[in-house]
Amino acid sequence: MKILVIEDDRQTASYVVGGMREEGHDLDHASNGPNGLELAVTRDYDVLVIDRMLPGLDGLSIVRALRSSGKDTPVLFLTSIGGVDDRVEGLEAGGDDYLLKPFAFSELMARVNALGRRAPSKKEETVLRVGGLEMNLIARTVTRDGQTIELQPREFQLLEYLMRNRGRVLTRTMLLERVWDFHFDPKTNVVETHISRLRSKVDKPFEKEMIRTVRGAGYALHAPS
Repeated sequence: MKILVIEDDRQTASYVVGGMREEGHDLDHASNGPNGLELAVTRDYDVLVIDRMLPGLDGLSIVRALRSSGKDTPVLFLTSIGGVDDRVEGLEAGGDDYLLKPFAFSELMARVNALGRRAPSKKEETVLRVGGLEMNLIARTVTRDGQTIELQPREFQLLEYLMRNRGRVLTRTMLLERVWDFHFDPKTNVVETHISRLRSKVDKPFEKEMIRTVRGAGYALHAPS
């Protein structure tokens, strides 16, 4: 899921964002109200996690502004303001759920996942583009700068995951789980082998590389600078 966390407390934000990324979700974070509202209005998210007390603009105002603009993205208030009247106020402002601090991460994820399942379905993408790289998911074709790139099914899957997460570092574990459906480490170099094959087709024939190794972390796909 694509999730936006609007939280000004550094420790809480680090805990929530880091944990959700480890779960495989795509995260954005804003540390104040105005920046959070701008992201929530201009980008598409599956779930918003919002603190009520924020610098610049409080959480209630953010949600009211979102609902007024026609955005119906599910909202979970994550806050230390826990009176009955406060919870009612948050839900009446347009929130969908309310979780008090301190909280268990497992409960937070359960609530976020539940909201994600209730999110309105979005039109599926049929074409992915990163720079001059284009993938047609219906025709199962890939081109770069107009040149056709022939890929094996697993290479196609791997590239699709990289393109859907452009600019994001993907660990070996994430790739094994999402591309090979391995929920354990098979102790093989299958990831490294397929990344090497992809590079020989997507990068080597062209002037600039797109698939980058982030030492000690994983791999990331970037549009050529």
